Amino acid sequence: MENLNQFQQTSEKPVSVGDWMVTILLMAIPLVGFIMLFVWAFGGNTPASKANWAKATLIWMLIGIVLFIALWGTVLSMFSGLF
Repeated sequence: MENLNQFQQTSEKPVSVGDWMVTILLMAIPLVGFIMLFVWAFGGNTPASKANWAKATLIWMLIGIVLFIALWGTVLSMFSGLF
């Protein structure tokens, strides 16, 4: 039970400005940022606010990929009809 209380205290601790600075820096590195999103979203020792932010970012990335594929599918079908 003590471990559960310890986990709740660390996951509810606010993320400092310095931690957010490092987070933004890591997100700017292409492959590292993508991998870190999964670590932060589903890792057990991440503050709740950062985990929620990482999950939301992954959802927005998924939406962007789906829209990108739909857009290119539409564009390619328009061009295939021209030839």
